[in-house]
Amino acid sequence: MKIQLIRNATLWLEYEGLNILVDPMLMDKEVMPAFPNTPNELRNPRVSLPETETDYMNPDLVIVTHTHPDHWDEAAAKQLRKDVPLLCQPGDEAVFTGAGFTNVTAVDETHEYHSVRFARTSGQHGTGEIGERMGKVSGFVLEADEEPVAYIAGDTIWCEEPAEAIRQYHPEVIVVNAGGARFLQGDPITMDGPDVAAVKHHAPDAHVIAVHMDAINHCMMSRMDLASYLASEQLDGQVLIPRDGESFVFGPGAGLE
Repeated sequence: MKIQLIRNATLWLEYEGLNILVDPMLMDKEVMPAFPNTPNELRNPRVSLPETETDYMNPDLVIVTHTHPDHWDEAAAKQLRKDVPLLCQPGDEAVFTGAGFTNVTAVDETHEYHSVRFARTSGQHGTGEIGERMGKVSGFVLEADEEPVAYIAGDTIWCEEPAEAIRQYHPEVIVVNAGGARFLQGDPITMDGPDVAAVKHHAPDAHVIAVHMDAINHCMMSRMDLASYLASEQLDGQVLIPRDGESFVFGPGAGLE
């Protein structure tokens, strides 16, 4: 499999012959205002889409973990072809059908498409009242006979749900949304340094990839911050922290090529 970070949580996966686009945020730099009630007024996204040869506007399949605007935006709704197969969580279907998409599948538990098995996982997008207000979020596990098991955790903190997904599916590649995004009140709503370290400790043999940094105004932990924290926890170099546009290839048995 090949996995490429486009920007923020937008990923490109080449998996079992499928080209899969995950959580497309395709708007231009600084088109969207800062998220309200956050520590600064910087406009979003903070950076432009990277230059890449990947034709991510023409995927075979789209996965949207949830419909917050840094995971699904108006640009994606306008630019992606309307007949592309799209997987989402139950309750989000109307967002896509209302935008004209004609091949939408809400995955309750599992779904199979072109010999790839998809399982939807859950998570917690924060704690307490803020976590409740952030609403339902999902992740997805991908499995195929000749590919490593891949777990895209989505917008969740470290909690029982991702821990259970790791126990159940034994993923060989795990993508986590880091950045420690937060509001003026409450705890982080995406993984921070200790959360990412916890994922690595619970899946020591997995390739952990941390994304969702340096692109959105309320993500307070940068790539540099995360790398520094992991080094302080004796995890230096044990978590992949890609630049926008950077890709990794994993061969049989999830060995990094």
